[in-house]
Amino acid sequence: MASLPKAGAALDALREDLVGDVFAPGDTGYDEARSVFNAMIDRRPAVIAQCVDETDVVRTVRFGRDLDLPIAVRGGGHGVAGTALNDGGLVVDLRHMRAVSVDPAAEAVRVAGGATMSDLDRATEPHRLATTGGRASTTGVGGYVLGGGSGWLDRCFGLAVDNLLGVELVTADARRVHASADDNPELFWALHGGGGNFGIATALTLKLHELPEFSIAMVLYLPEFGAEVVRTFREMITTGPDEAGGAVLYVTGPPEEFVPPGLVGHLVCAALLTYAGAEEDMRKLAEPLLALPHEAEIVGAMPYADVQCMLDDPAGMRNYWSAEYLRGLPDDLVDVYCARGESMPVPTGIQHVLFPQGGAIAAGPHEYPVPYRDAPWAVHPFGIWEDPADDDRCVRWVGDVRADVRPWSTGATYLNFIGDEGPDRVVAGLGPENTARLAAVKRAYDPDNVFRFNHNIVPG
Repeated sequence: MASLPKAGAALDALREDLVGDVFAPGDTGYDEARSVFNAMIDRRPAVIAQCVDETDVVRTVRFGRDLDLPIAVRGGGHGVAGTALNDGGLVVDLRHMRAVSVDPAAEAVRVAGGATMSDLDRATEPHRLATTGGRASTTGVGGYVLGGGSGWLDRCFGLAVDNLLGVELVTADARRVHASADDNPELFWALHGGGGNFGIATALTLKLHELPEFSIAMVLYLPEFGAEVVRTFREMITTGPDEAGGAVLYVTGPPEEFVPPGLVGHLVCAALLTYAGAEEDMRKLAEPLLALPHEAEIVGAMPYADVQCMLDDPAGMRNYWSAEYLRGLPDDLVDVYCARGESMPVPTGIQHVLFPQGGAIAAGPHEYPVPYRDAPWAVHPFGIWEDPADDDRCVRWVGDVRADVRPWSTGATYLNFIGDEGPDRVVAGLGPENTARLAAVKRAYDPDNVFRFNHNIVPG
């Protein structure tokens, strides 16, 4: 860290040079600028630079390197690990860089580094085009894609990273670098799952797909029917087309109009069938789910961008998530999953999620560091609650889910779904066979591990 006089002069210069705002402790707006989605994260950076363009990013990185400040990068600020912030360091905040430019003829979209899923989905929807996006509209596109990218469309269009065409990156030495299949191909390979380890993504270009229609069936059941619901959903997905996706989940009944008053605040089992196609075809597929005894349903066509908002949770809640990817979904595992669902802390915002893979995910390119691609199913205990007094029981419940299903786990995981679970889990999320190669790319682009507030790859 530089001397205080030098640091003060440099901060004054940064405020002068940047188009965007710069915050330091004591500034009006500082506390708002340092808040993230997960209320369990409470960190106090020395400087938060809210960049508005790539030039701002370059200047901010130079500032941080000159003062030897640790550098964190904030896109959507949605990550459960809270790596968008640090204590006593620099945060490069991209939230004002949210432009989305659609090229319908090329079926491609350029997305600025701070854009959210909602920014992307609302921009592509008028063109009847879409690409795989996260299951929450507030998720940041950059971290989501570079971490792999699982969503409602992945069985049909592949993982988000399978649709990555190019990345504009600012590296640790403040260079601007373009990565694509033709330019810096080794870096481009590493960005397919390696996250923010190699630089700051100021823009991404993604492939788009035609999506003229989208439809869903959301069906609520009493929890005692959970095992039958899961087995029915399993059969529907196994025998159905790749356009079908969705999840089974245990949740607290929300205070929504379609939820019977007697279920609000109580445990329910839900099946969500998403379908990248016409309502008529979806209804035929959903018939077995609707034939089971159920308490409520929403069935019909719905714009994909609206579906993306269905499971949104408010910022400022306490979050702890994890995930296990599964070799299959036999009946004994179904029973274990459902039993743990019935022990879920209620009422909370927790979601006990079971979702399918397969389809275009499994058929996608296997050369990238995405080791969970071949798992046909995944369990995602999504812990979210409000009261700090519930921390112990909610965190423990997430760990119990993982322990329950571990006998069926492939050992791989999706890093965007987990917090800080140690270096072995980072390897599990990147693939042991990829670690040396990723470390070599890290050494080439960030030998000092400047970008270490992430699921970190140590330079090799």
